[in-house]
Parts: sequence; C-alpha cells; structure tokens
Amino acid sequence: MNANNSSRTGDTLNPFVAQHQTEVIGLLSGFDRLRFKGCLPQLYWPQTMEAYLNVKGLLFKDFKEFAQNLTERIKAASVRIAELAGRPFRYLPSCLTRKETLARELIQKDQLEEGLIGVFGCVEPCRTYFLCGNRQTKRLEFKIQTGKCQHFYFYYLHREFGLMHLRLQSRFPFVVQICLNGREWLRGQLDLYQMSYAKKENCFTALSHVAGAQRLMDKQLEIDWPQKLNEILRQNHPLAPEICQPLGLQYFWSAEESEYATDVMFKSPKPLQEIYPLLVRHAITSFSSAEVMRFLGHRVAAHGKVRGTFEGEIVSDLKQRPEGLRVKHSLNANSIKMYDKQGSVLRVETTINRTRDFRVYREKQTGPHGRSKSDGKKAWRILRKGVVDLKRRAEVSRAANLRYLSALSATAGKIPLFQWAEEVCKPLRREGRAVRALNPWSPEDAALLQAINRGEFKINGFRNR
Repeated sequence: MNANNSSRTGDTLNPFVAQHQTEVIGLLSGFDRLRFKGCLPQLYWPQTMEAYLNVKGLLFKDFKEFAQNLTERIKAASVRIAELAGRPFRYLPSCLTRKETLARELIQKDQLEEGLIGVFGCVEPCRTYFLCGNRQTKRLEFKIQTGKCQHFYFYYLHREFGLMHLRLQSRFPFVVQICLNGREWLRGQLDLYQMSYAKKENCFTALSHVAGAQRLMDKQLEIDWPQKLNEILRQNHPLAPEICQPLGLQYFWSAEESEYATDVMFKSPKPLQEIYPLLVRHAITSFSSAEVMRFLGHRVAAHGKVRGTFEGEIVSDLKQRPEGLRVKHSLNANSIKMYDKQGSVLRVETTINRTRDFRVYREKQTGPHGRSKSDGKKAWRILRKGVVDLKRRAEVSRAANLRYLSALSATAGKIPLFQWAEEVCKPLRREGRAVRALNPWSPEDAALLQAINRGEFKINGFRNR
C-alpha cells in the first residue's frame, strides 16, 4: 500500500526512520493497552464506612449480612445481564484461567460481530473491609485488608472500543476495572472513515494513509473518558446507583496502567529481520542505566552517570517470546521495551504504572482527586493517575519512545562485520595454486594487516622486503 509518511516530530524526521526511510512506511503512535480503575475513594476511609452504615440504619453486627446480600445481588444481576443478551455465564474454578482466550473462542465459535460475548465469574484476591476488634478500645473497627471475593468479568465486542472487558469486585469498596485496546479503537475509526489497512492481532502492518491514521489516533485523547466509562459501568453494574446513593458518592476514574506504543511499519519483513539482531545487541549492551533514565524522562547528572542519591532500581533484560526476542528496560514500576511484531513491525512501547515519576504543567489542587478549586498558579507538578492527565501521559510516553528510536539509529550498519569478512576468510584456487584464507582475527594475520597499513608505505611504497 502507498502511504503518507507520519514519522516526524514537529519538522524533524526521526533519525531512525530517516536512516531506513526507503524501507519504512511510517510511524504510528498511540495507546495500546489502557487499564482504567473506577473507585469510590471516600469508602477507603473507615470513618466513612461507619457513616455509611449510620445512614443505612445498620449496626456493626449487621454489616456481614448486609455485605453478603449485596454480593449475591451483584451475582444475580450479572447472570441476568448474560441471560438477557443470550450469552453464557461461566463460573471459573481458577482465577488463573485466561478470560480473554475464552472470549476469543466464543467470538470464533458463535461468529460474533458486536455486543456481549460472555460473563465470567471467579474468586480472586482483593482489598476489602473486615470488622476487627480493638483490644485497647474494646470496640469493633473497620479495616481494609487483603481477602478474597467473587469478581465478574463482562467481555464485549464494543461498537466503539472493540474487544474490551469490565471487571467488577462484588464486595466493598466495589472496585471496577475497564480494559481497552487503543488499536482496537483505531480499527473502528479506520472502518468509519473507509481507510484501508492490514491488521494482525493488535498492530497494523500496513495503512493506506499513515498521517490520517495518526490524526485519528490522536483524537483518542479528546474522548470524554469519564462519560464513556460511566456508560459502560451503568450497563454492567446496575447496583452502582443504590450503593452510591446513601452518601451521594460517584465513581472516580484513573488510568492504573497505560501502554503507549510507537510502531515502525516496514514495507516487508526482510529489512527488519536483517537489522533486528543488531538492534537487540545494541540495546542490551549499550544502553546503560543513565540512558534508560533519559529515555523515561529523568534528569541525569552532567557526568553522565546515575546520581549516588538515586534509590530506585533499573533493570534491563531479554525475553524470548513466541513472536521473537523482546528487550525491556524497567525503572521502578515503569518500563520501555522493544520487540518485533508480525515480522514487519518494530514496536517501542512505554508502560506507565507510577505516574509520580513524571510532571505536568498544571494548577495546584488541594482537594481529593483534584476536584476542589485550584490556587490559579501553574507550575510543574506531579503527574496524576486521574484521566484528567491522560493527554500528558501520552506526551511523555511518545517522547520516551522517540528518544529510544533515535538512540537505536547509532547502529548504522545493516550487515554484521563477520558477514563482510566472510568472503576473504574462504580459501580459493588461483592459477591452479591453492591460496589460503585470510583470518583478520588470528594474531598472525592481524600483525600482517597492521604492518601493511603503516603510514610510511603511503610515502615510500610497499616492497616485498
């Protein structure tokens, strides 16, 4: 496919793309996996839980029965949602079962194109409330501790977001997670605007208009995420209004984890296959801890080394995946990685779990989750997990990916040295006589090559003696 190149940052062509311009279709940058978390933050305070029970007219001794009743009603509602849609509800005996695999099997089996795929239930670890006795006060108190409870997974082929799911915790404080894939969303947008493409799994191997696809990808940042997420919540958690009503609560949405990928789309697999081993070697041997910090937006001292006061952990590792070899550099809970996908796509991907390592230029917010009035003064402050800072998260992730790609351009050669030297290392026959091979790595031949390359021979010429 012919494509307009979308490989520039401002007016500058990325050095890596410039180096391989004749072999590359272009770049596509945007969110890959997004995991949103919906919570009722006030319910994380034991005092608020006491107030909640007071408003409901319940005693501490009634809490267990009250909570169990809500859990059973949430389960009944989940089963009912599946029944109304004519889709299966399955209880999974192990929380290790891959739900997405089951969902994809149902899609293929029933030839689904849109709507609910199925609902899965299983018992998983969670943070929930327990009533514990206080020996000093001789009273019962609420404490959030690790426990287990039923969770319900609602898998959809969503009209806008494609394959996605919602995970609902059935006990206080009723945490919700919604997982989406940015490439799935883009596929729907490309269909809407009638752009042709080739897609394999979660990456595009060809696009009819790369610049147009990038503009669509950037529009993802303009989505009213709280509105969209609340719509999905209401569809799958009918008890939410009842749970929120006593104290007038509402779900607060944050991006718990984001994966932002920059894909270099090659015209064919061959050029990527030739250079990828060199890129892996360069990344694992040349990118020091200081370089990893620079990629992920951290300041490094002028001497180019990690400061002695740094208390985090930086790890680089290789992993053999079904598709190939993956390089990953981790800094605390964030990471940047590189791998080849579907033979012709080089992907660099930044994963952010800990947003406080980054900054956003914003006003100061003193209330919970930035919902109070600001002081009106802007400064570089800690990046928040809330969806309000999702655009800035995309900016820092994209910048990290492009810095990484630029650093990869240091591997200028496409063919390793041993392949260039392979021809002269083979013995041959000339005029009926055997001529031995030259081995530049042997001490004798290395000395010979060093001798004939001495500077005085340029002046006096090279003689047999």
